[in-house]
Amino acid sequence: MNLMPTLQTALTDVLYETRSEALRLIIGGGYGIYLKREHVRENGIRTLLREWPEARSTNDLDLFLRPELLINSARLKPLAVAIQRLGYRVISGAEKFQFAKPGPDGGRAGGLKIDLLTGPRSSFDGSPARVDARRVRPHPSVDVHAHPVDEALTLEEGLLPLSINGVTSGGIAHEATVFIPHPLTFTMMKLFAFRDRLADESKDFARYHALDIYTVLATTTEKEWDEALELRETHRAVPVVVEAAQIVRDHFSGKDSLGMLRLRESPYSRPDLQLDDFLAALHELLPS
Repeated sequence: MNLMPTLQTALTDVLYETRSEALRLIIGGGYGIYLKREHVRENGIRTLLREWPEARSTNDLDLFLRPELLINSARLKPLAVAIQRLGYRVISGAEKFQFAKPGPDGGRAGGLKIDLLTGPRSSFDGSPARVDARRVRPHPSVDVHAHPVDEALTLEEGLLPLSINGVTSGGIAHEATVFIPHPLTFTMMKLFAFRDRLADESKDFARYHALDIYTVLATTTEKEWDEALELRETHRAVPVVVEAAQIVRDHFSGKDSLGMLRLRESPYSRPDLQLDDFLAALHELLPS
């Protein structure tokens, strides 16, 4: 089941409900990768690799909040109101930063999920926000938190603006701009996600994360590739960048490594993927 049109409606709903606010939402996760993929395909932009995997389905909407929104928390109140108005309910144990909407039969099948995330914990040094490994709590509270992602070191650098032309669940046409993380940011996040879930059966042993790393690099434009190398050089001594290079060394060392095995096992993989070129690019981006 391809839930991409459903996710577009879900995103359009959020954008419409918060249309009076300059939230400048960043779309991560599988849907962000899908939006970038469609952008370069529709515009015929030359990318790093010619062969791409099939687009994978997802029911998650990963919304990255710029740290400035959590520091100036009053600006987030409309988002909290919108999420509740649209029928999402908190997920137990992840209150205020994960929300779910049941499917047509009232269960999880066909349902949707919104994750609220933000950049590294260091972004909030000296701010009134309360920060730990699981969440950033704005002060004063506005009933919205965000999960910090330390590996999203370059979250606000090289963002790609995309125009979303959609229709809300109420039938209202609406256009708004969202932003897609830079390929270096995406690659870093997906490498950590792969490592953290590679033994988790409930997460498909991270097969979709391995595939996402390939898709991110495959759909990288020439301009973005040059930017990625410059950003890497700027941040190469930062611990999370060093750690990302270690993940590449440990799990993507060659075509028979675990990361490549997981990639090929994905149902969205294809036999004509440019695996040698992918590995060369990944090692050039994050060398040992």
